[in-house]
Amino acid sequence: MSKLIGKHGGYRKLLGFQIAQLVYDITVRFCTRYIDKFSRTNDQMIQAARSGVQNIAEGSQAAATSRKTELKLTQVARASLEELKLDYQDFLRQRNFEIWQNDDIRWKELINAKCHTADDVAAWIIKACQEQKTESKNCFPEYSANAALVLVTVACSLLNRQVERLANDFEKNGGFSEKLYNVRNDYRNKNKKK
Repeated sequence: MSKLIGKHGGYRKLLGFQIAQLVYDITVRFCTRYIDKFSRTNDQMIQAARSGVQNIAEGSQAAATSRKTELKLTQVARASLEELKLDYQDFLRQRNFEIWQNDDIRWKELINAKCHTADDVAAWIIKACQEQKTESKNCFPEYSANAALVLVTVACSLLNRQVERLANDFEKNGGFSEKLYNVRNDYRNKNKKK
């Protein structure tokens, strides 16, 4: 059985999954606070974030019998997070807020904070806004959207690498159908010799 069914599952150990899950958690909070709950955008953002997480998990489990499905679903997760990325960029752009570039000091500070939970991210945002020493009511929505955008970008980058690795593995080792054929062929060859 182990020859036939390859490694699968284990998605919770993937950094891409962990960051995507964090993005989902902060997106739910962000939408609750800053996006009208009756708007289509609210639902779309939450569903895109959820899809990013769920498709990684589903693809990882499907890998037991289909590397092709794993690759496809991981790419679907990546595409969902790209959609979410655009929603955060739209939020910032439409309000004339700054969009942090990846060389922005705040971007680097957030990455170095190694936030594991939505509470960690919220604490970082509060501290960063306090350090700004302005009473701007826009600091929290601007920093919240940018923090989410930074983490979405990190998750997308990790998923790009994962998709590339999965494609290379498939190219080198083939998929489940090839394993089925090889196992069956090995069995036939052993029995012919008896």
